[in-house]
Amino acid sequence: MNGQIPGRDALIQARRVVVKIGSALLTNDGRGLDSQAIGQWVDQLATLKSRGVEVVLVSSGAVAEGMARLGWPVRPTELHELQAAAAVGQTGLVQCYEDHFARYGLRTAQILLTHDDLSNRKRYLNARSALRTLIDMDVVAIVNENDTVVTDEIRFGDNDTLGALVANLLEADALIILTDQEGLFDADPRSNPNATLISEGDADDPHLAAVAGGGGKLGRGGMATKIRAARLAARSGAVTAIASGRQPDVLTRLAEGERLGTLLRPEHAPLAARKRWLAGQLQVRGTLVLDAGAVNVLRQHGSSLLPVGVKRLEGSFKRGDMVLCVDEQGEHVAKGLINYGIDDAQQILGVASQHIEARLGYIEAPELIHRDNLVVL
Repeated sequence: MNGQIPGRDALIQARRVVVKIGSALLTNDGRGLDSQAIGQWVDQLATLKSRGVEVVLVSSGAVAEGMARLGWPVRPTELHELQAAAAVGQTGLVQCYEDHFARYGLRTAQILLTHDDLSNRKRYLNARSALRTLIDMDVVAIVNENDTVVTDEIRFGDNDTLGALVANLLEADALIILTDQEGLFDADPRSNPNATLISEGDADDPHLAAVAGGGGKLGRGGMATKIRAARLAARSGAVTAIASGRQPDVLTRLAEGERLGTLLRPEHAPLAARKRWLAGQLQVRGTLVLDAGAVNVLRQHGSSLLPVGVKRLEGSFKRGDMVLCVDEQGEHVAKGLINYGIDDAQQILGVASQHIEARLGYIEAPELIHRDNLVVL
């Protein structure tokens, strides 16, 4: 896109697209899988593929389908019950897609991921390689969170986030999130008849979070998770479209540039691959509170973080763990992989790098976080 901030034309030009479909759409609000609706989205996805667009599908619905098969009217809260429902429902979900894509002679593949898979750099690269190989083989990858083995510590929390991380993984041009709402509104349209649809915006606009609501009874993600997903997708330069999956031919109409739903644009150039991986990590083990000088150096110069600029530490972390850097008001500044565990880091706070060895009796590195292992948020 020649260095310009992409708009609706990015959806027309997109050659690789990640499409995420939410639980409420797939299960018709809990009454089992809506095979007819799934068939219509598959029709549209097959049309996009016939036009030369590479498509990866991120699909919710396993837990909700399992609930329907097990006769559970209310989503369980116990983790082991959610895992069981996912195991029961995932087979039906993938078989439904398989049957519909087979009408077009298209093969499908099931990819189940946890955050742990993508927080490990080697496994991240393996997942990327597998997905890219499937794309090259003209196979439609159907990605879902691995709810059967997931724990509270490693869950993505919602498939919007998973969709964004897959978009990062594949350097997709666009992330399309289909939901049961028309898009993002400036107020809750379910309670405010004067709510206005936000047609376009910047993914990093902090005001968007203020107008986002919560999730429904089936899914974990509301509009707030979709905005977070758009911010993550923007790390690789992808635009995010949030639109109603109940609009006829929504995917093909979006791909033709029609002004449906909400389009959230990336504001900055795409991050390099390693920085993008760092930005996508959701599990942090501690927090570093920086002084104003350190904040300025990180934001303006992209430098490494030295211990002299850190005022205090929070949490519990080991060398190599992911930590979050914030300013003194708590605003997020950066994320990175720290070179010292918390006990040693505590001893060198505010200390010039040349004095680290005197304090610790050794020196691992002159910086707390090297700039190659740090991404400014």
